[in-house]
Parts: sequence; C-alpha cells; structure tokens
Amino acid sequence: MSKRFGLRLSRLPLAVCIGIVFSLFGCGPKSAPPPEPPALPAMTLVATDAMVESFYATRLEGRVDVEIRPQVDGTLQQIFVDEGAYVRKGQPLFQIDDRSYRSAYAAAQASAAVARIEMDKLVPLVENKVVSPVQLQSAKATYQAAEAAAASARINLGYTRITAPVSGYVGTIPQRIGSLVSSNQSEWLTTLSDVTEVHAYFSMSEADFMRFRKLYPGNTLQEKLKAVPPVWLVLADGSRFDSTGSLESMSGSFDAATGAIRILGVFANPGSVLRSGNTGKVVVSSSFTNILLVPQAATTEIQDKVFVVVVSKDGKIARRPITVAASTGTDYVVRDGLKEGETILTAGFQRMPDGTTVRPQLETKAE
Repeated sequence: MSKRFGLRLSRLPLAVCIGIVFSLFGCGPKSAPPPEPPALPAMTLVATDAMVESFYATRLEGRVDVEIRPQVDGTLQQIFVDEGAYVRKGQPLFQIDDRSYRSAYAAAQASAAVARIEMDKLVPLVENKVVSPVQLQSAKATYQAAEAAAASARINLGYTRITAPVSGYVGTIPQRIGSLVSSNQSEWLTTLSDVTEVHAYFSMSEADFMRFRKLYPGNTLQEKLKAVPPVWLVLADGSRFDSTGSLESMSGSFDAATGAIRILGVFANPGSVLRSGNTGKVVVSSSFTNILLVPQAATTEIQDKVFVVVVSKDGKIARRPITVAASTGTDYVVRDGLKEGETILTAGFQRMPDGTTVRPQLETKAE
C-alpha cells in the first residue's frame, strides 16, 4: 500500500508537490495584525474674525468720594441728615457744641478792639513827636496779631457747623448725638459720594499690558487708551450696566507687590443707579480679523510657554509653541506658531510622546 502511494506521489507535477509541502508545514499560528492608532478629538484651524472680551475685577468709586471729618474738638450736638440721603453742596450735616468757640471768638474780638484803641491813641502822639514811631509800630503789630487771633477764632467757630463740600449721597454715620469728636480722631463722621459718574479702577497684569500696547494704535499710552472701543461693566448679578464707559488714564508704574498696573474706566451713571462700593467687572473688547482661535483646553503651559499638539498628514503628533495675542476666556487668539489648515488635537494627548501616530477625529473650528 505504501509503495503505491509513493509511486503516485512521484508521478505528480513538481508544482503540486511544493503546494502539498507548504500546506502540511504552513498551518501554524499566524501573527496578530498591529493595533490601530488611537482615535482622538481634533480640529482643523480656520481663519476667522473675532471680538475678544477681557474681564477685569473692579470696585466702583464715585466721581468724588469725600471723608467728612471734624476739624475742632467738642460734643456732637446735632445730625441734620440720614444715611443714604442725597445732599447738595453747602447743606448742613453736623453741628458740634459751639458755646466755647463763641466765647473764644468774642474774647478775641474784644482783644482786637483794645489793640486798635491803643494803636489809635499813639497816632497823634507820634505826629507831634511826643513818642517814638517805634511805639506806634509795636502797637500796630499788636493790633494785627489780635485781628489774626480773632479771625482764627471765627474760623474755629465756623468749623462747629459741618456742611457738605460737594453734592452727593451720605454714607454711614458711625457717631451719634452726644459723641465726643476730635480733630485728631481717625474715624470719619461720614462720607459723601458724587456718583453722577462712577470710576472703575482695575488692575492689568504685565503680560496683558504688553499685549495691550501691541494691540491698539497710537504713539503714547494715552492715544492707545483713546483707541480702545467703549468698555462695558458687568455687575455683581451678571447683568451688564446700560451705559458704556471709556478708559481714561493709566498709572505711571507697576505695583511692586502685585506686578500689575492700575487703569481707570469712567461710566456715566444716569439716575445714580450705581453707588460707591459696588463691585463688578470691566469688559475690554478687542477686535481681531483673520486670526486663528485655539481652545485653551487644547493647550499646555510649560515654563511660561503655551504649546499645542499638531498632527501631521501621516498622523504623527508633535508639540509646538505658540504666541498668544489675547484670550477670550475659552479660546486663545494665536499670533504666531500655527497656520490655517493645520490640525491639532483637542483632548487626550497629555501622556502621548511626540512621534505617536493617531487617528484625528476632525471637527472644524469656525466661529
């Protein structure tokens, strides 16, 4: 039986024999195919126009905020106004007991009158050369000193009635009738705020300031401030104030403690809706044309540099630094480092080294 099988096999064509051998010895386990590259969310960059808003925390102040303090010592005798009331310039606010000051003024007036009499008595005597002119000059000096003392007493008497130096709203009144007040006390009697317009002071970081200088036209900072579009005020409840404002001035130096510079925004306040002490955020808008927007979530910051992960045409990733011109709150405005049409990863790239192959799941960024 084996001889017949061998004869039959020897008579087969060579190609058929080779095929039988490979079929007998090639039935082992096959190698697994390589895993597919991971699929990660990505976006294709598209140039667009955007209005970028930057938010800066602020505390509002009146156009004029005045601390009312006593300028003489005494007992608070009367309070003519209530907290929160609107008063006009010159309106009485407080009365300090003036009895001792009236007496001092009357005594000073009497001393001045006596000095005047003494001076007048010497005039004819000097004319008749009975006494020396020096005596008259001395009498005149005495009279002038008495007049000055009387004027000072009159001023102190006037200080006992405290009137409003400006029109505005009355703040808190910590003192009460009968309280002893002094010109040296640290606590004020009240405050007055003129809020026909409000001042919003806010701080800008050094990095934002450098971008500000490049963003707006002008040779001086004042010219750049005038070039800024009208600014908005977001109130504590998240609503926007009806009136827009403008940036009026900028401090001359950075604060050594915070590394920020102070900027003043001014807002008209019809109806005096806003009061001194309100808080909010100043919104500074910047218009950009033909720019690229990159989500902040798609970036990483290393040693003060911002990086994105760029995907090449063959699917390999590489980290690339970019230059940020501004921030919208969720996106970065890219000044340099990326081109329109390039693809970047938006998530899932944190642990992947450069050179890793991925399958980008594309979505176009166009706003």
